Amino acid sequence: MKKSLVSAVISVLLCVSAFNPLLDSIHQALAGQKTHYVRSRNYAVVKEIRYWSGATHTRIVIDLDQEVVYKEQLLKRDSALDKPPRLCIDLTVAKLSPQLKEPIPIEAGLLKRVRAGQYTPDTVRVVLDLESVADYKIFPLSDPFRVVIDVLGTSQAPQKEETSKLPLPSQAQQPQPFKLVLDPGHGGEDPGAVGPTGLKEKDVVLRISTKVRDKVRKELGWDVVMTREDDRFIRLEDRTAVAATKEGKLFVSIHANACKDRSIRGIESFVIGTTTNRDALRLAAKENNISPRQVSDLQIILTDLKLNDPMKVIPSRQLAECVQMALVSSLHKRFGQAKDLGVKQAPFIVLVGAEMPSILVEVSFISNHVEERMLRDQRYLDAIADAIVEGLKKYAQDAEMVKGQRSLSASTARSSN
Repeated sequence: MKKSLVSAVISVLLCVSAFNPLLDSIHQALAGQKTHYVRSRNYAVVKEIRYWSGATHTRIVIDLDQEVVYKEQLLKRDSALDKPPRLCIDLTVAKLSPQLKEPIPIEAGLLKRVRAGQYTPDTVRVVLDLESVADYKIFPLSDPFRVVIDVLGTSQAPQKEETSKLPLPSQAQQPQPFKLVLDPGHGGEDPGAVGPTGLKEKDVVLRISTKVRDKVRKELGWDVVMTREDDRFIRLEDRTAVAATKEGKLFVSIHANACKDRSIRGIESFVIGTTTNRDALRLAAKENNISPRQVSDLQIILTDLKLNDPMKVIPSRQLAECVQMALVSSLHKRFGQAKDLGVKQAPFIVLVGAEMPSILVEVSFISNHVEERMLRDQRYLDAIADAIVEGLKKYAQDAEMVKGQRSLSASTARSSN
């Protein structure tokens, strides 16, 4: 009996051992399918690389379909191998879109070429070939996820062979026009805030910005660039890129405020920075079109980027104070009411990376019944535009930013008579 039982057990074990390889194969196949599915699902896809390049500033934006981990490496110029300075960004876990296999030749300003490749099975490497590198910053933005790279370089004007030939006197005496960049907030598919009777922020701020542009050109003689001149959608990081690569000296983003409490009204101006002010954080979430949690994440990024440097914040704050004071004073004088909500700082994406004095102005509360009605009045819009121009002129004079600009001194003389 015992012998037959032992024989039976041995037979079963032999059958199981014979079946094990098949089971192992099935398990491995299933595990492999599962692993492949999970990994393919978790790969981020590098969809597009966008760029703006000027003489001393370049902004590159890498668009992905989900969040990734990234790291950077700066390679110095290699004269022996005739290689320019290169900034490498490795994105993991990521795959490269087939449309990005070829290098992007640019040869514009600071940026010479962009290359992207599948560096390892799990890593996409993006390489920026640059003319020069003085400094750079990299930061992520959400909804949708993208990685923004700002590179600062040094202007390298080409040397002409004919060094003995002097420029004509008329040419030597003509300074470059002082350049202002105006940013009408929102646009296109993004209406911004909407008033109680349907007035859209995107329409109001475009009208105001257009008036400011025309008045600045006529009264101050400055060159003016607008981030949009019609009803179109422009991403926030694109707006700052325009200001930097067009070599603007001042950047003003114009908006209309909104609040659930429709009794709130007034004027306020902002500079870039972190804050604990609830209202400022709420407004930043609205203007950035992100959640309050993402605003908190953005504040951490700003701290890491050291954007609270007084040398950069102080000029922007002075500009904001000049514009804020002019708006409050002018609108109070002409319309009998203008509540001064002051100058504050908050984490606005549109101001991130701007090297010039940069501000965001909330001209009125479109959510307030009275101020929405006033924002429909062309006289009120003219008064806002006049005040912004006056504030810009005051700041430029105080900062002595426009020496040699005849139009400014002439305008000043007219206004002082």
